[in-house]
Amino acid sequence: MTAPGWMLLAAFVAALLALSWPLARWIDAVMAGRFALGRHIESPLYRLAGVDAGREQGWLAYATGLLLFNGLGVLAVYALQRLQGVLPLNPQAFGAVSPDSAFDTAFSFVTNTNWQGYGGESTMSYLTQMLALTVQNFFSAATGIVVVIVLVRGFARHSAQAVGNVWADLTRCVLWILLPLSFVFALVLAGQGVIQNFSGYVDAHTLEPVTWQAPKNGADGQPLKDDKGQPVTEAKTETTQSIAMGPVASQLAIKMLGTNGGGFFNANSAHPYENPTALSNFLQMLSIFAIPAALCLVFGRMVGDLRQGWAVYAAMGILFVALAIPAMVFEQQGNPLLTPLGVDQVASATQSGGNMEGKETRFGIAASGLFATITTAASCGAVNAMHDSFTPLGGLVPLVLIQLGEVVFGGVGSGLYGMLVFAIMAVFIAGLMIGRTPEYLGKKIETHEMKMVSIAILVTPLLVLAGTAVAVLTEAGRAGIANPGAHGFSEILYALSSAGNNNGSAFAGLSANTPFYNVLLAFVMWFGRFGVIVPVLAMAGSLAAKKRLAVHAGTLPTHGPLFVALLIGTVVLVGLLNYVPALALGPVVEHFQLWGTK
Repeated sequence: MTAPGWMLLAAFVAALLALSWPLARWIDAVMAGRFALGRHIESPLYRLAGVDAGREQGWLAYATGLLLFNGLGVLAVYALQRLQGVLPLNPQAFGAVSPDSAFDTAFSFVTNTNWQGYGGESTMSYLTQMLALTVQNFFSAATGIVVVIVLVRGFARHSAQAVGNVWADLTRCVLWILLPLSFVFALVLAGQGVIQNFSGYVDAHTLEPVTWQAPKNGADGQPLKDDKGQPVTEAKTETTQSIAMGPVASQLAIKMLGTNGGGFFNANSAHPYENPTALSNFLQMLSIFAIPAALCLVFGRMVGDLRQGWAVYAAMGILFVALAIPAMVFEQQGNPLLTPLGVDQVASATQSGGNMEGKETRFGIAASGLFATITTAASCGAVNAMHDSFTPLGGLVPLVLIQLGEVVFGGVGSGLYGMLVFAIMAVFIAGLMIGRTPEYLGKKIETHEMKMVSIAILVTPLLVLAGTAVAVLTEAGRAGIANPGAHGFSEILYALSSAGNNNGSAFAGLSANTPFYNVLLAFVMWFGRFGVIVPVLAMAGSLAAKKRLAVHAGTLPTHGPLFVALLIGTVVLVGLLNYVPALALGPVVEHFQLWGTK
C-alpha cells in the first residue's frame, strides 16, 4: 500500500477515536433521560400524541410498536412516490414512480437499506426526496439505535419486566441525537460546496458532442442480447447536459450519519455536488462510523464497565483495519490484462498506477478503497466509486464485510446489537469448552437466549442464499445479468447480500430495477431487518428479567485480549462460513480466471 494510503487510514482511525468518547457521553445522557432541557420540550409532544412516556413496556409491546411504526412508514413512502406527479416541489414534473419500484424503495428506506434501483435526479421530486426519503432516513436510523439501547438495558437491568418506552426512545433519538448532528453536518457540507436549493435543472451545452454505446432494451424493458448472449448496444449522441439541482446537503448529512446510504444523485458520493472535495470525502467517511463507534462506549457506560465497551470497540477496530488494508492493496495492484502505455505484453506487466476503472480521479485508489470498506462495514451503502469495477479480490472485501452481518462498527445500532449477538455466541462456545453454563455481563446464557441468537445469526444467510438461488434459477433473475460468468454471479450475490444485510450498495452491472428484483429484494430487506430485530428484543426482555450473578472463579473475563480474540474468531467463523461456497463461485473464481490468463 502507498504511503498516502497508510497516512489516510491512520488519520481516519485517530479521528474516529477522538470523536467517539464525547459523542458516547452525549448519547448515553440523552437515552437515559438526563438531558433536562429535552424533557421540557418532549412533554408537550407526548401529551399531543397521547403517550405516557413514563410508562415502560415489555419487549413484546416494544417490538409491536416498532413494527407498527415502521409499517406505517412503508405506506407513507409508497404513497408519496405514487402521488408525486400531483404534489408540489416537482420542478421537473416527474410523474408517479412505477408500482414495483415504489414498493421496493418504500421497504428499502424503511429498513435503513436505501437500495436504489432508480436514478434519483431522474425519478424523484424534491418533495419525495425530502418528505419520504430523508424523513425515513431519520426514523430508520432511530429504529436501529433504540433496539441496541433496549438490548443493553437487558444486560444492565435485573429482575425487570420492562425494557423501555418505544415512543420516548424514538423521540429522544431523533430530536437530540440525529437532528442536531445532521443540522451541523449539513452546514459543514454546504460550506464544502454540496448544493442545497430548490432550483429547476439547468441545461448546459457541451463543448463537443458526446457519443457512447448504450444498452438497448426490448419492449418489455429488459436488456436485449444477441444470439451469443452478449448485450445489444446502440450508439447515442448528445450535445447538451442537464445539470441537476436540489436540496442535497440536508439529505446527505442524515444518510451518512444514519448509515442509510443511497444518494440524491445516481452517481452518489462520486458526484461533485454530493462530494466536492477531499475534506468532504474524509468527513463523510468519518460520519458513517461516528455513531456506531460511539455506541460501543455507550454500551460500556450503561452496563457500568467501560472495559466491556472498549473490548467490543477493539474487536471491531481490528477487523476493520485487517480488511481495509487488503481492499486498498488489491486495487493498487490493478488489472494484469491492462499494461502501461508503451510496454510490451510481458508476464510481469500490470495496469499502470493500479485499478482506476470506476473511480473518481479526485479521490484516487486509496480513498476509494477505504470508502468502500467503511460503507460496507457499516450498513451504509453510500459509495464514491463503482464497486462493480473493483478487482475480484478488491470487490471481495466489501462483499465479505456485508456478509459478516455488518458488525464491524456496522449500522447505527444494528452493528452493535449484531456484534453483541456474536459476543453471546462466543461466551456460549467458551462455556462448552470448559463445561460451565455460559455467562455474559452477569447474566446466564440459557436455552431461550441461544434460540434467539441462532435465529438472529441464521435468518440473513438463509434469505441471501435462498434469494440468490431463486434469481440464478429463474429466467427473470438471469435477464438482469449484463456480465455472464463468475462476475455475473457475484453481481446477484452482492445484490441479495446487500438487501439482506440492509446495506444498499451494489455491483451495479446487474439490471435490478425490474418487477422480479424489486419484489424479491423488498421481501429480503424487510425480513433481513426485522427478522433480526424481533429476536434481539426478545433476548433483551429475557435478559432484563434475569438476576445478576456475582463474578466467580469460573466467570470468563469479557474485557481482555483473550475475549477480543475469541469474539473476532466467532465473527469470522460463524458469520462467514455460510457464504464460503458462494464466494468461491463468484469473486474467487473470477480472480483465478483473471490472473490465470497472465
